[in-house]
Amino acid sequence: MKSSSITLITGTSRGIGRHLAEHYLAQGHVVLGVSRTPPDLSNKNYYHFAVDLADEAAVRSMFDQIRTQFGFITNLINNAGMASLNPFLLSAMGGMKKLMDLNFFGTWLCCQESARLMHEKKFGRIVNFSSIAVPLHSEGLAVYAASKAAVEEFTKVLAKELGPMGITVNCVGPSIMDTEMGRGLPKERIAESLSRQAIPHQSLMEDVSNVVDFYLSQSSGMITGQILYLGGF
Repeated sequence: MKSSSITLITGTSRGIGRHLAEHYLAQGHVVLGVSRTPPDLSNKNYYHFAVDLADEAAVRSMFDQIRTQFGFITNLINNAGMASLNPFLLSAMGGMKKLMDLNFFGTWLCCQESARLMHEKKFGRIVNFSSIAVPLHSEGLAVYAASKAAVEEFTKVLAKELGPMGITVNCVGPSIMDTEMGRGLPKERIAESLSRQAIPHQSLMEDVSNVVDFYLSQSSGMITGQILYLGGF
């Protein structure tokens, strides 16, 4: 990866997104972070956009600013997302629509606008985030799993559409992690999920950034349309 890389990361206020922002700043990237509230992160190469990714007008306005200020981006990491642990019969339409708007349509919007910027350079790397909830068919996470399954299929189709433009599109699905989202799960649920993995441990931040590093590498130009689940399923 070039030191001049401009990397857009969504969901940088905490958790994985915050870790990835610090990780790529340490590698010399210019990092454009996105979340509704800014993180406590001070670095001359970090620029923050306080945007709700479910708001189409706000997202498109953000990319207008990026085009004006930076001209292009090298990498897009679609990390932002939300989960809701509810039985299907008790799930409310409003909450599920909000979840789908962020997890899928927010990813869709950022991919569309980023690809337009990357197309001009004939190079780009897009990494989307899925979840182990997809292969595990996790009870109580029907709409969350559906939103991530949509991201996976979207990733595979987008890889075909953008491949001729020099843009790769891949996906990573972490296992349960020690994040705000992971800590919200019942302990017995965590243990049951981990027991179904080939490697029955929670993912670490370094495990995630290792996969993202691989996808972003200039040497990964033939790696596209792939879904990688940490822990093995």
